[in-house]
Amino acid sequence: MVQANAQPVSVAIIGTGFGGLAQAVYLQKAGITSFAIYEKGDEVGGTWRENTYPGAACDVPSHLYSYEFEPHYPWAYRYGKQAEILGYLKHVAGKYGLRRHIRFGKQLTEAHFDEARGVWKLNFADGSKAEANVLVSSVGQLHQPQIPKIKGAETFAGTAFHSARWRHDLDFTGKRVAVIGTGPSSVQFVPAIQPTVGHMDVYQRSPGWTVPKVDRKFNKFERWLLDTVPALHTLDRKRIFWWFEFLGSALQRQSRFNKPATAIFRNAAKFLMNWQVKDPAMRARLTPDYAIGCKRVLLSNEWLPALTASNVDLVTDGIREITPDGIIANDGTLRAVDTIIYGTGFEATGFLAPMTITGRAGQTLNQRWQDGAEAYMGMTVSGFPNLYILYGPNTNLGAGSIIYMLEAQAKYVTQAVQALQAKSLRWLDVKAGVISAYNLMLRRRSKEDSVYETGCHSWYITADGKNTVSWVGYMNEYAKQVARLKLDDFETAPIAVSSVAERVPEEA
Repeated sequence: MVQANAQPVSVAIIGTGFGGLAQAVYLQKAGITSFAIYEKGDEVGGTWRENTYPGAACDVPSHLYSYEFEPHYPWAYRYGKQAEILGYLKHVAGKYGLRRHIRFGKQLTEAHFDEARGVWKLNFADGSKAEANVLVSSVGQLHQPQIPKIKGAETFAGTAFHSARWRHDLDFTGKRVAVIGTGPSSVQFVPAIQPTVGHMDVYQRSPGWTVPKVDRKFNKFERWLLDTVPALHTLDRKRIFWWFEFLGSALQRQSRFNKPATAIFRNAAKFLMNWQVKDPAMRARLTPDYAIGCKRVLLSNEWLPALTASNVDLVTDGIREITPDGIIANDGTLRAVDTIIYGTGFEATGFLAPMTITGRAGQTLNQRWQDGAEAYMGMTVSGFPNLYILYGPNTNLGAGSIIYMLEAQAKYVTQAVQALQAKSLRWLDVKAGVISAYNLMLRRRSKEDSVYETGCHSWYITADGKNTVSWVGYMNEYAKQVARLKLDDFETAPIAVSSVAERVPEEA
């Protein structure tokens, strides 16, 4: 139970992944300590706690896939593995004293904005309640597993699960396994289990551009040098950042660097394909027919060899239905399997689902977003005052580090909290015209300048072809846009006597 005299919580942060922890740290740096972090799980980590499948790792180098305020971490590998990244997040939570602010086992189910008082009323799955002046959602885009609706799936007599809900109790030795989907998760777990299974069928809807992953463990001398001379670590971080900014030009058709960046991707993919896939017919099945970057580029040295292994069949005919014994492809072939693994990604375009967020005039965020999610700077939505969404609409990256984007957002939100306090405001609500103009710009650039809406089927795009997920420019461009909070972008309301949020005692 929370004691009756507990201090009010002015900021509620949902989630303890990279975004939630960054927000907490930047609030503390600004001298704001009246906040609580609500986490549905029993440990910090977000997607890196949830995704524990074999081979889980990052496709952004560790020196950039880390916080600006905590860069000099002794990473073992150039690209962090799942356990190491989770360890980094635990390290940050401990070093910056965040655990005293975290309420574990608190899954937010609904939030309702009390306009008169300027507070968000929060309800959790365990029946407890809380209030806060500011609500920061840091649930991300990659937390709700997406499982396709396939005829007969419920009749399957074997074991079926999504890669984000990995069954570590299963022994794949000698089993017949079907993998549905060939996205980034499959690219990592398929090579990890392929040597063990008896046979594997990999169902591919469309191939991905696969490029080499220059990964290895730092040797003892490199580790000593990086630890002894932190400036080298900092320089390497900057090098990686600007390399990614250059490669990001391949995703922007109007960029003057588009052609050379695209050529680098294409040549790297061609080299890997020619080296690892000797059969011309197989190469044709694994070569995309869409622009590089339209779907997530795949980094792997093991993916193509796994697909060409003697115990693996690549199935490109599509799935007609699932039976108790296996999967029937569109050509009528039944392939018997013991286990089905869905490597089908996440409900990225659903954002805050399944939470119900209700703003002014009783409108829910789901209602507002029925034609696709939109937010100003990816963070704020008119009619939902004091609500900020980290890793929200159009803030994902096709090339770069989402940690960089999250920190830029956390700094922006901190400015908003400071403005509420300094100017005695009850709430900030982005103006409808501001968000409308911003999203018209996004729509135009996505269609005319980027590769995201050039015809491929990806998780960046809604069912009606709208890019609601990915940012359309460079990382540093976004950071400049959100570097300073512009109060003129918002409607404001002066503080009322009872507008300071009061903690509602939580149930034991």
